[in-house]
Amino acid sequence: MSTTASTTGLNRLDQTGATARRLPGTLRLGLVRGGVELLQFVRERDSMIFGFAYPIVMLAIFATVFGDDDPIVANGVTVSFAQYFLPGMVATGIMLSTYQTLAMSIAVERDDGTLKRLRATPLPATSYFLGKVFLSLVTVLVQTALLLAVAALLFDVPLPDDAGHWATFAWVFVLGTATGAVCGVAYSSVPRSGRSASAVVVTPILVLQFTSGVFFPVGQLPGWMLDLSSLFPLKWIAQGMRSVFLPDSFAAAEPSGAWQHGATAAVLATWLLVALVVGTRTFRWRRHDDG
Repeated sequence: MSTTASTTGLNRLDQTGATARRLPGTLRLGLVRGGVELLQFVRERDSMIFGFAYPIVMLAIFATVFGDDDPIVANGVTVSFAQYFLPGMVATGIMLSTYQTLAMSIAVERDDGTLKRLRATPLPATSYFLGKVFLSLVTVLVQTALLLAVAALLFDVPLPDDAGHWATFAWVFVLGTATGAVCGVAYSSVPRSGRSASAVVVTPILVLQFTSGVFFPVGQLPGWMLDLSSLFPLKWIAQGMRSVFLPDSFAAAEPSGAWQHGATAAVLATWLLVALVVGTRTFRWRRHDDG
């Protein structure tokens, strides 16, 4: 009898200990992992500074080169080149801080064995990805805030003063950020090594910046180029941001003659879902040569 009681007591202690040692939830672990990712990002000061500075520097260069001598006109309404250029830079910042950053960092972590080691820990895969998305969201928010502040304070770019435009900004920003992040995770399996990640990841987004109406007014781009760019998220994020920061009359200057908010949401949501499915099926924790 005493032996049975002792065994029962030990079982209860084991169960209590197991409960006490139970891991936190997936979301909480994801936030903790996000904190680790953010700390590592801040420690790489050169990467952080250049990442935040890129859209700001590009805005400053184009606004200074063209200035007020080359304003953009649509339906008799004139805006400075800085104002017209701002939406494209916001869109570029979103894609660079999500798609490019995640695709490159995950490819490097796979190559140096970080992913393999993390896979051997109790950390759920979902928590790892949540940490990456958390890092992307924080960096995009900071980068966009800095870009808007510089545009408004240094280049006198007027910002929206009504809730409607800011609501449009919010949903384009959130959907664009989510799409870019998921696309980055899915595309991270394409580079065969960490050393090739830079060329493989940067080249497509660099080309799309020139063909999606980021660096040039969309009316100056060939129709076939815009049609090709319409297949990718950057063009639609930039168009959505133009609807926020440009006068409503500029909708007529778009190839379709409208802002196409419905099409923007549909294309971004489609890319989000497709990238989620592709990423789930193709993501690898090991290098190509590691089985």
